[in-house]
Amino acid sequence: MVKDINTTYDVTDLTSLEKLEPVRVRPGMYIGSTGTKGLHHCVWEILDNSIDEITNGYGDTAEVILNKDKSVTIVDNGRGIPTGIHPVKKKSGVEMVFTELHTGGKFDNKNYKTSGGLHGVGAAVVNALSKWVEVEVHQNGNIYRQRFEYAYDKSLKKDMPGTPVTKLEVVGKSKKTGSRITFMPDRDVFSTTEFKFDVIDERLQELAFQNKGIKLKLIDRRKEEEVNKEYYSERGLLDFIDYLNESKTPIHETPILFEGDRTVNNLQMYGEVCIQFTDSTTDNIASYVNNIPTTEAGTHETGFKTGMTRAFKEGARKLGLVKEKDKEFEGDDLREGMTAIVRIKITNPVFEGQTKTKLGNNEAYTMMNDLAYTKLLEWIEDNKELATSIINNALQAAQRREKIKKINDAEKKKIGKGTAPLAGKVAVCTYKDNTINEFIVVEGDSAGGSAKQARDRRFQTIMPSKGKIMNTEKQKLENVLASEELRIFNAAVGTGTLDNYKEEDLKYDKIIIMSDADVDGYHIRTLWMTYIYRYMRPLIANGHLYLAQPPLYKVYKKVKGEDIHEYAYSDDELEKVKKKIGKGALIQRYKGLGEMNPDQLWDTTLNPESRTLFQVTIEDAAKAERMVSLLMGDIVEPRKNYMYKYGEF
Repeated sequence: MVKDINTTYDVTDLTSLEKLEPVRVRPGMYIGSTGTKGLHHCVWEILDNSIDEITNGYGDTAEVILNKDKSVTIVDNGRGIPTGIHPVKKKSGVEMVFTELHTGGKFDNKNYKTSGGLHGVGAAVVNALSKWVEVEVHQNGNIYRQRFEYAYDKSLKKDMPGTPVTKLEVVGKSKKTGSRITFMPDRDVFSTTEFKFDVIDERLQELAFQNKGIKLKLIDRRKEEEVNKEYYSERGLLDFIDYLNESKTPIHETPILFEGDRTVNNLQMYGEVCIQFTDSTTDNIASYVNNIPTTEAGTHETGFKTGMTRAFKEGARKLGLVKEKDKEFEGDDLREGMTAIVRIKITNPVFEGQTKTKLGNNEAYTMMNDLAYTKLLEWIEDNKELATSIINNALQAAQRREKIKKINDAEKKKIGKGTAPLAGKVAVCTYKDNTINEFIVVEGDSAGGSAKQARDRRFQTIMPSKGKIMNTEKQKLENVLASEELRIFNAAVGTGTLDNYKEEDLKYDKIIIMSDADVDGYHIRTLWMTYIYRYMRPLIANGHLYLAQPPLYKVYKKVKGEDIHEYAYSDDELEKVKKKIGKGALIQRYKGLGEMNPDQLWDTTLNPESRTLFQVTIEDAAKAERMVSLLMGDIVEPRKNYMYKYGEF
């Protein structure tokens, strides 16, 4: 609402946030979200500090412990957070690290050659968003301890996050060194405070692969029977690529592995790459900077791709596979079926945002471009037969790409002439504004019919999906793009696929997958996410893909002839809603979207004012893609192991 122009605006309207208050007011700026990703990001912030200690030569072990009271503990045997009193601040190092933003030992490269915890805000941010934090440091033969809470701050005369409620005290003797940090995430900040074992498990496994020789542990004490898991890798990235290709068939047994140092603009960098080509139709690149996964890629990954393409194009000419007048392959053609791990260590990484998912250093591009080009040219010279096979595959992929481009162009011409097969398949909205319009894929004809009645036809387009789309994991590119259902989806969305994708042709701001809240519904979601991840990835990278969450239950009763009802989206929420409505409440369990009346579907799942949407990230989609490869690929053993492990689920 616009203020009345006569309203005064002066210095009294300005608000100043004290100490850690800015983090509490805008947590998304520091950890990305207050959902499950942000919750786990707090673990990564503390864990990254422990890994930085180990990778810089101090200690060799880190543990993550999930406690019964739902707090989490991170332990390492590094040097320990400094406990001395700062000469200017007159505070201990522990108190500075946990109460002041941009305090750390990583700004001048004296203590750490490389680090993931760059900004010096991680520990303080975790403290700000926690109900309480307890820090224990083993150092100088002593055990030091200090506790912080969301509590009354005497100097400010109000409750403040991360307030020290004890001084740093010596509480015992120890011959060890290291830090032990326990924090309780605050329920007033996070929508969930339930740490997920599998999310932490996957991160620790990746860290072990990237740092061969270090020991990591995950201990879960939340259930009656304690779970202990250890992580250790002798072969590093070679073990990692075996893990990533577990459900795929490599076309060469020995992966391509190379490493090297470079200095660009006085910036020291070390890069390591592991590549293996498989029978898959898509590429999978996992990139990291100082152990941190860069899920949105960045300059290091782009540099690697450019250098690799240059090397193989030059190799193709030297091997006589491509002549000057021939149509060359592109980078996407070359990378078809490739799994690669790209990791660099860099003294001063520049990340885009505190959550560190995209690297911005131009020096990293130069370094990885040169490293990949030089090392892969050498590899091609020493492995001519295998290089020839890879290049021939790329040339075949280029031919398919040209064929697919013609198919896409023909489809676009049909749309222009009004002959595209959308009539009767898609209920198109009336607005032409692609900044607000929504394209909603609904599971099943029955639910699709209800959704067409329930939608706001001005900006919501509905496409009923006939159950499960084809499993793109097992299909060649031509078959995927010949699928009627996928052709309808592609034509309606408008962007094209793969390297023909054009963001400016996108007709909708949101692409929403709406499926039942059951096993089949999750399967359908996963198939759609996998297809979009593989063929229209910018939809995800640019924040356009969402999952709708329909309710599981309707809880209702009549009071004085009036219907009182609320919806519950989980079993935990059901208990809360039952208590709220009180005795005599009746419960309706929705088996699927088709059971809802149009008005119920609007209220719970379509109405922007009241619905719950989950935005899909590249990380989410990559996990869905990996799951499809595991559960639907041709390799039986990994699938069998997974089903044994998660048989109860």
